[in-house]
Amino acid sequence: MSSAHFDVNGEIAVIRLDNPPVNGLGLALRQGIVDGIKQAEGDDAIKAVVLIGSDRAFSGGADISEFGTSKMLAEPILTTVINYLETTKKPVIAAISGACMGGGLELALGCHYRVARPDAQISLPEVKLGILPGAGGTQRLPRVIGVEHALNMIVSGVAVPAKQFQGSPLFDDIVDGDLLEGALAYAKKVVSENLPLKRVRDLKAHHENPEGFFMFARNTVGAVARNYPAPLKCVDAVEAAVTKPFDQGMAVEREAFANLLQTPESKALRHAFFAERLTSKIADVPSDTPTRDIQKVGVIGGGTMGTGITINFLNAGIPVTLVEMKQEGLDRGVAAIQKVYEGRVKKGKMSEDKAKACMDLLSPSLSYDDLKDADLVIEAVFEDMGVKQSVFETLDATCKPGAILASNTSTLDLNKIASFTKRPEDVIGLHFFSPANIMKLLEVVRGDKTAKDVLATAMKLAKTIKKTAVVSGVCDGFIGNRMINQYQREAILMLEEGATVQQIDKAIEKFGFAMGPLRMADLAGGDIGWAIRKRLYAEHPDMTKMVVADRLCEMGRYGQKTGAGFYRYEPGNRNALHDPEVDKVVDEVRAELGITPRKISNREIVERCVYALVNEGARLLDEGIAQRASDIDMVYLTGYGFPVFRGGPMHYAEEVGLPNVVRAMEPFADTHTQPGFWEPAPLLARCAAEGKRFDERAK
Repeated sequence: MSSAHFDVNGEIAVIRLDNPPVNGLGLALRQGIVDGIKQAEGDDAIKAVVLIGSDRAFSGGADISEFGTSKMLAEPILTTVINYLETTKKPVIAAISGACMGGGLELALGCHYRVARPDAQISLPEVKLGILPGAGGTQRLPRVIGVEHALNMIVSGVAVPAKQFQGSPLFDDIVDGDLLEGALAYAKKVVSENLPLKRVRDLKAHHENPEGFFMFARNTVGAVARNYPAPLKCVDAVEAAVTKPFDQGMAVEREAFANLLQTPESKALRHAFFAERLTSKIADVPSDTPTRDIQKVGVIGGGTMGTGITINFLNAGIPVTLVEMKQEGLDRGVAAIQKVYEGRVKKGKMSEDKAKACMDLLSPSLSYDDLKDADLVIEAVFEDMGVKQSVFETLDATCKPGAILASNTSTLDLNKIASFTKRPEDVIGLHFFSPANIMKLLEVVRGDKTAKDVLATAMKLAKTIKKTAVVSGVCDGFIGNRMINQYQREAILMLEEGATVQQIDKAIEKFGFAMGPLRMADLAGGDIGWAIRKRLYAEHPDMTKMVVADRLCEMGRYGQKTGAGFYRYEPGNRNALHDPEVDKVVDEVRAELGITPRKISNREIVERCVYALVNEGARLLDEGIAQRASDIDMVYLTGYGFPVFRGGPMHYAEEVGLPNVVRAMEPFADTHTQPGFWEPAPLLARCAAEGKRFDERAK
């Protein structure tokens, strides 16, 4: 069945794209466009064709549901469709509203004329998937908006409103009123005035100094692209649009597209693209599960985390009651929120009116009674089970029936927290990452008794506040922190064994992490990790102790907040500086433990840190804590600074080859003080032995 509808309005044919939600250019739609052109060509009464989408989208580009299937490359492919548009003898007018992205823009550029709503969003975002436009975008766009503007759009992938191109050859008319009426009127003008068929390919892509411009562009793009090959290939393709005939430029584009498609960076970016969309799919919670209405939110705790959480909801237009126990703490929390909005206004990221509207939604309070009508309450108090018990018992007695009670705990047992209430089905974990108003990740922790509609509501709400939500089961540390504990443990053990603080961080940062494990520990606050370790030491007496990290904390070195941790920090400066005092502590610990330091390679540092993540991730999958390997990757890409161009720890391991990962782990067992630590997780061992990927779940 075609996804394009053919209608006739007088002497104008209208081909309407209809493949919700964004008119992805799937096989049925591509075929429908070609069939529509053929039908118009076969009817002498039809003088022109209007190609139009929906208000939401002309076309968002490729149909992602066809990725990896035979339909993706089945004829007519997009270049074939565009050829039909360009070569038909009847004028084709693209009518554009909403999103006109990627292949959608390339489709429009294949039409003879284009009209658009002023707020239509125009973009070629392929670079964000590690590729470049593959159906003529790098060749046609420079011909209609100029070489420099086109290169900026193609290299950045950002969307630009159509009105910005008013008066350029990209758009023949900007329509303020009804788009279809405007397009039909323009089509009738083309027919009545017998205007020529304009093909973008016949225009000249001109630059006054192409050699100098493209040299500058390569230097600029190369400096920021670093681990991503696609941006520089975009420069090559746009240069071909200027220096070569159209068909030769197309050949350059197609070759670059094909090469980039096979790069590990593009595979990683495409994996992340699909992984993000998969996070919202929960096996036993249908997509049509009813959700609870969230009109008012309460937040307990006015500290850094509580204020950050509050800002998310204020930004989304949802009123928040912020509760603190003392006026001083409440005033400090409100001031912190106000400061964030003042900063955004000062930087031009928000208008004063919008900032005021957000602050007007905030209701500070010293009483739980003000939460009686809240639909959702999130506690963000000290990470102590006794404190949590007091909060949840009070919330249970105060909040209305049906209110969702959420904990921001990062490690504690959510099932135990839920047991402090008479409504465990209404309790869920909403683990935000600091700073909560900036970090994209939200771990949604599903307790044993959490109701499905509560879980569905949390996932829907995450989209409202623009978070990437990943579901986790209940365990110590959930997905992210349970894995990061193993990663940081390896870093600290290698410090004891012979590596230096700087070497460890530099090796991990060269691999692509935003920050090495020891710098990250200083940023997060050493006291937080120390509190968790002390609890774990008590619960697991045979656990290997992180002696260096503990010793630094005993000295009051908690990281940036105290001016000293694994590094030292000067007042008002976050630069991590080498500190001989840390070297002294490390030497003392080595002597106490009887360790003779050895030379540790950067490769060992990377493999031990990253494969510790992978091995623990495999255990989480086997235990059912994480739904899928790609969910784990999204946790690490959006919450822990794992390099996006590597696709997350589980994807990276699969690209390395799981048998190779298992093989690399073997010698680490000889250097480790924790018996069995480097024994491959059962799922990892099975997948490696059977040649399967994690989400194939080898049995």
